Amino acid sequence: MFRTTKHIYAQIIDDGAGHTLASASTMEKVINKHMVKGERIAIANLLGKSIAERAIKKGIKKVIFDRNGFLYHGRVKAVSDGAREAGLDF
Repeated sequence: MFRTTKHIYAQIIDDGAGHTLASASTMEKVINKHMVKGERIAIANLLGKSIAERAIKKGIKKVIFDRNGFLYHGRVKAVSDGAREAGLDF
């Protein structure tokens, strides 16, 4: 996962093959239409649920969460919580 001051990006990557299996970001229309100023945690949680749903559709249930050096709180924690709520195991 990667975050900026405005957006968050999440990918599920097969390290062995070097392919991206699923991805989601707050720049997508599906998630972007829910963006309201001051609701960054809720949007991050929605992003986590979205990436989890896409992964489960492809038969992926267990992943390793790489926070990319970001502290595990706030939006980063919300993404992981949303993904866990939607069924990913990590």
